[in-house]
Amino acid sequence: MSEPKPATPAPIPAKSKLFLTALKGEPVVRPPFWLMRQAGRYLPEYRAVRATTRDFVSFCLDPEKACAVTLQPIERFGMDAAILFADILLVPHGLGQGVRFVEGEGPRLDPVTDLEGLKPLSFERFHERVGAVYETVRLLSRQLPGDVTLIGFAGAPWTVATYMVAGEGTSDQKPAKLWAYRDPVGFGQLIDLVTTATIDYLAAQIEAGAEVIQIFDTWAGSLADDELQRWVFAPIARIRTELKQRYPNVPVIGFAKGIGPMLAEFAPATGVEAVGLDPTVPLAFARDAVQPAAVVQGNLDPLLLVAGGAAMAARVETILSTLGPGRFVFNLGHGVVPETPPEHVAALSAQIRNWRA
Repeated sequence: MSEPKPATPAPIPAKSKLFLTALKGEPVVRPPFWLMRQAGRYLPEYRAVRATTRDFVSFCLDPEKACAVTLQPIERFGMDAAILFADILLVPHGLGQGVRFVEGEGPRLDPVTDLEGLKPLSFERFHERVGAVYETVRLLSRQLPGDVTLIGFAGAPWTVATYMVAGEGTSDQKPAKLWAYRDPVGFGQLIDLVTTATIDYLAAQIEAGAEVIQIFDTWAGSLADDELQRWVFAPIARIRTELKQRYPNVPVIGFAKGIGPMLAEFAPATGVEAVGLDPTVPLAFARDAVQPAAVVQGNLDPLLLVAGGAAMAARVETILSTLGPGRFVFNLGHGVVPETPPEHVAALSAQIRNWRA
């Protein structure tokens, strides 16, 4: 008589990911949190790594260093999600546009101002040029704690196009807007090119291990409502539709900064599962007009994080008590600024972790 086989040990369950649970709209013990630009110049350990690189593009395309700075805020503050350290202008770089960063001034690109300027751009070497980003994602997926979600990201086509056309950041997005007004068909070709590249770029991040995607449309608020539909909502809807077909279980967060009341239409028009709130969005409006259709994410003023103290704590409590009982992820209304004291981020983390609805 043969001896009975030993029982197969039960698999050890993976740590639950609070952020993913919240993005599904399911109940959570507290709102998850992460911060836009949470890996950055406010951290001395970030500045130490940055000092070892010759330029910012090289920094973004160094998987070991990009992985290290992505992990730094997680190790220090225990956020529920880590966002890949990269830059929205890596998509134009991948298409062959000249992209560089001038210290103290920001990005500079070789401007694309008409259809003739589109001709040198190509998908031919796109993944070769940005492939280091995918390696960073692979490294992170192996090194992050088991309960931390990995967010991949890209800039939205409109915001990326504003930089591509102007050759730099502008306060009013005038060069891109003028091209769009004067030649909407030609400008549409640029938007289509960036949209297609962004889909492939995000898909490759998902294949490498990204569990959530965020699309940043920082300059969406510069457009009137009809132009907003054409250059913001429609391209993001296309990105979301194609990603959903390939990766139905990967949620997408859309951040369309400054669009005011149109934010109520954003999730229904694009299909994103979560909507980022900038600091100007009234909390009651977010609760009543946006939250019924999507998870909302936001929206502490980054300068309150600089100020800290009682003012920050009071506003954090107001945000949590207004939006926390519903489908909600705590974040800033824009990115962490360099002068932010790290101890204020630690205080914010403690307040959120101890909060209960």
